[in-house]
Amino acid sequence: MYKLFTMALLAAALLITAPAASYAQGGTSRYKCMIQMTNYMGEGAYMVISLIDSKGKYDKTLYVLGSDKKWYKTLKEWYKFYSKKPSNISAITGASVTGGDRSVNVIDIESSKINAGYKIRFESAVEDKNYYVKDLEVPLTTEALSAKTEGTGFIRYVRFSPN
Repeated sequence: MYKLFTMALLAAALLITAPAASYAQGGTSRYKCMIQMTNYMGEGAYMVISLIDSKGKYDKTLYVLGSDKKWYKTLKEWYKFYSKKPSNISAITGASVTGGDRSVNVIDIESSKINAGYKIRFESAVEDKNYYVKDLEVPLTTEALSAKTEGTGFIRYVRFSPN
């Protein structure tokens, strides 16, 4: 009886963890990305999180904070990339974030890009305020993904944690 119960528990555990294991085997890693904003007065910041290759070129849009498409052009450098290669970003778009607030989002990163010379760029803009093409850049390394990284504009800091 005990053996049967133990085997049933093991089978249930495998069923629960199988989707996560197959996701990891698919070559994608999931990270929670916590963005803490500086204290500023004004509208919510529109922000884009992009994967940048070793040559400094945009590779992929990982997440967009701000859902009103009319403001995307204020993220000037990213918008040049996006307008040349438009893609459906609705699944990776969330609300803008205001001064002093924080935002937590889950982003998917191809595992093969980690420790391969890529960076994650945070670009930000606020209506009637500044635009920061590199508010923050994080080298896409195992070490950097486990550290707190300070921003230079509207972002105070960013932290990643495995999801």
